[in-house]
Amino acid sequence: MMDNRVVNPSALAGIRVLDISRILGGPFCGQVLGDHGADVLKIEPPQGDDTRTWGPPFQDGVASYYMGLNRNKRVQRLDFASEAGRAQLLALMEQADVLVENFKTGTMEKWGIGYAQMAARFPRLIWCRVSGFGSDGPLGAQPGYDAAIQAMSGLMSINGQADGEPLRVGLPVVDMVTGLNAVIGVLLALQARERTGQGQLVEAALYDSGLSLLHPHAANWFMSGKTPQRTGNAHPNIYPYDTVNTANGPIFLAVGNDRQFATLCTVLGHPEWAEQAEFATNGARSTHRVQLKALLSEALADADAQQMAQTLMDHGVPAAPVQDVPQALSHPHTAHRAMVVSMGSYRGLGAPVKLSKTPASYRYAPLHPGEQFLEAGADDMGPESSA
Repeated sequence: MMDNRVVNPSALAGIRVLDISRILGGPFCGQVLGDHGADVLKIEPPQGDDTRTWGPPFQDGVASYYMGLNRNKRVQRLDFASEAGRAQLLALMEQADVLVENFKTGTMEKWGIGYAQMAARFPRLIWCRVSGFGSDGPLGAQPGYDAAIQAMSGLMSINGQADGEPLRVGLPVVDMVTGLNAVIGVLLALQARERTGQGQLVEAALYDSGLSLLHPHAANWFMSGKTPQRTGNAHPNIYPYDTVNTANGPIFLAVGNDRQFATLCTVLGHPEWAEQAEFATNGARSTHRVQLKALLSEALADADAQQMAQTLMDHGVPAAPVQDVPQALSHPHTAHRAMVVSMGSYRGLGAPVKLSKTPASYRYAPLHPGEQFLEAGADDMGPESSA
């Protein structure tokens, strides 16, 4: 696989970020900012970020979990409980544009380096705080983890089979969306600073982010008053928007309008279905989904999932075979979209946002050491290394 490292031409080149966060939401924010050119210094506690131990698998004693969140950063360790550690942090704050942290509310204040204590001293600094519930309110300052927020925000209640138990989404979706919301907040604050010259506090809470993911279930409840229920792989408002079994595995049909449904029926050899009152409109199909799924299952029972999905896509009907992770990451289109990045022994997911003039750049594999920000205009390529 080709080496994707390039000289930094990216959108945030020249922006200096102190990433003093741990675990997922904050580090993911820092990685996205780094991918788009920011000079990111990651500062870990003396024992290192907790996710260094979240394995197996491990490489040179560091877990894959850590490796997936800490690219394009230069790393050092400081003890903020010590006077020397705080002095080094303050010196870096003086130079930074953005600080990302996710300490429990009160911890940095105890050390005398919280946002309220530092805002006047560093008025241009954008302070991004990632937390579980925010710093105030009935649950303010309480610890929050992804799965607990999935449970509390209602996400688990609508995830899983209709006749099964509430189910956690199989990836840390709340943590990752919180990290993306933190990135959005930082970019908004940088834009505002262009006008005002002033930094500000950016808050990204897991609780808020979990609730923000409830579309269309929240919209449905606001309008109908009916408690949303689990529907398995099926969409609550659209049908067929569901998996159907074939001869060699499930296929997902994502039919979003009547024209696509009519085309699906024609491809399957049953154009008459689109004329039946029970299936002629999305509302009717959604109401009669059990009957329709039985027909689709029979029609697709002998089909090849990959071939049928391609045939439907060729006819303008969104469909896909259900692939596992290795299949997805090895797909030719994944390579075409540069969604796997390689730097030496490191491989990771690429940046999903593609900019035509200021693309993402990959400059540092995880664990690259660094103690100071780069000099203005310096080439930030540097050799691969470990910390």
